[in-house]
Amino acid sequence: MKVPLGMTLVVGLGVSGGAIARHLAERNVPFMLADTRPSPPGLASFRVDHPDVPVYCGPLSELDMSEAGEIVLSPGVDPRMPELAAAARSRHAQGHGIPVIGEIELFVRECCVPIAAITGSNAKSTVTTLLGEMARAAGRRVAVGGNLGPPALDLLHEHPDAELFVLEVSSFQLETTVWLGAETAAYLNLCEDHLDRHGDMANYGSIKQSIFRGARHAVVNGEDERTWPVMDVPALDRFTTQEPVDEEWGISELEGETWLMHGGKPLIRTTDMGLRGRHNQANALAALAMGQHLGLPLRAMRQALARFPGLPHRGEWVADLDGVSWINDSKGTNVGATLAAIHGLGPTIPGKLVLLAGGVGKDADFTPLAQPLATYARAAVLFGQDAERLAQALPSFLAISRVSDLEQAMAHARSIAEPGDCVLLSPACASLDQFTGYQARGEVFCRWVRSSAGEASCEDR
Repeated sequence: MKVPLGMTLVVGLGVSGGAIARHLAERNVPFMLADTRPSPPGLASFRVDHPDVPVYCGPLSELDMSEAGEIVLSPGVDPRMPELAAAARSRHAQGHGIPVIGEIELFVRECCVPIAAITGSNAKSTVTTLLGEMARAAGRRVAVGGNLGPPALDLLHEHPDAELFVLEVSSFQLETTVWLGAETAAYLNLCEDHLDRHGDMANYGSIKQSIFRGARHAVVNGEDERTWPVMDVPALDRFTTQEPVDEEWGISELEGETWLMHGGKPLIRTTDMGLRGRHNQANALAALAMGQHLGLPLRAMRQALARFPGLPHRGEWVADLDGVSWINDSKGTNVGATLAAIHGLGPTIPGKLVLLAGGVGKDADFTPLAQPLATYARAAVLFGQDAERLAQALPSFLAISRVSDLEQAMAHARSIAEPGDCVLLSPACASLDQFTGYQARGEVFCRWVRSSAGEASCEDR
């Protein structure tokens, strides 16, 4: 099969692929769809919605793309695929050829209002949602999505009157974005993840850096120089979980209470926030720095911080049982996320952590978990495919139990936790050995805890 001369080729039928197709159809741009899967989910409904669009399903090696005008990839499609990489190399080496871009690049071409963009290995969904809540509290017409929630192109069509777009942007999206041009761009953190796609940490970090292309303001992690721009950005703010230096955004103790600070200015007591944990205090500081640059009043941002409890499955407080807090951080699918949860919660609770962890480890190095668990944990209860690999990486003096599944893990944790402790589900692993996704894993946790507390399940709230 051959792509017709000058036609746009959309590769990948998924959530973003559907948004790309709707955008091109709305603009009357002729396009064709390709997917490497023989029968991708959603194909039947796509044919109904776009009956005149040519569709090819199968290996790209059997699709002649030589006359395509442009190739637009869904984020799940690896641009290193030989056929796509060849098109990109042709463009760079010879100054012409087939442009290979992604959904965010299409969005940027048509967006005429400021963009606030957030990336990082962890916490980007929390900061994106929180900044959106701050903008709403300030009365701004804001649209929030991207890698989180509605795709960026759907936001463009559904919110034509938006005066601000707040986008979570993944590395998969950034690697096909030529120029983002954000009004404010945050790079929160970097830890080992997606190396099966990006190859190594150097390439992964470099892709994340592209969020700063054309940015007018950067927000970076003062404790991780890898998040600092390697290109010129006109203005920059740093956040830290330490005492702020100069105009940093940080955390201070004032008269026995912990405050979020901007330099020497107190902003809000951490006890007045809906979010729990030191890591979420860092997330709040990043959102505050972005909000100030966008001109959001501090009063509105404080209101949002007081109301915002966090996202489901991301450091979500579920209930207290017999004086023990139960926290659902099922979205902690990599070591960096679990480290953030341990470091964030450990110093803020009167007792110790009981960590529930395990699943598909994706060949990750679990040894960085050993030191903080030695400091903050009472025990680790491990389950799933890589429970043994996890156990081998943890300190021998830590109480370690291996069980077959999450429900057994919760029952055991309840039997050993003491008043003042926190049972933390932050698996440091993907969930697909025993669940359909991290959401399903978190819902099992929530139902069990709330049932034990005599309350409704998470889904009924």
